[in-house]
Amino acid sequence: MKNYILVSTGAAFGGAARYWLTSSLYTIFPLTFPYGTLSVNFIGSLVIGIVMFYFDSNKLISPEVRILLTTGFCGGLTTFSTFSYETVKLMQDAEYLLSAMNVLANVVLTITAVMSAYFISKLIT
Repeated sequence: MKNYILVSTGAAFGGAARYWLTSSLYTIFPLTFPYGTLSVNFIGSLVIGIVMFYFDSNKLISPEVRILLTTGFCGGLTTFSTFSYETVKLMQDAEYLLSAMNVLANVVLTITAVMSAYFISKLIT
């Protein structure tokens, strides 16, 4: 039961952070491309990489904190289902280039974020 509370708490903060960040970005960038979703997917991938490759692997956090941050916070923050919907919506609107750019940018940047976290964690340990 404790893990469910941890995940729910983390997800609440992650969801709130997602809403704040995407709302903030859409006041700066045009709505023609899903910059907010791309940003939270990148940040969530970076955070989960840092937590797992540095903090968890070096035993700097408890399993409870790991669950709170990964399944909870990152799960609430990242928006893969939203990413999928926005990609399909771009295709429906015949925005095929933007759709392809969205897929490529999300995949490349999120994998790059996790790999960056891995290499950074190796450098500082």
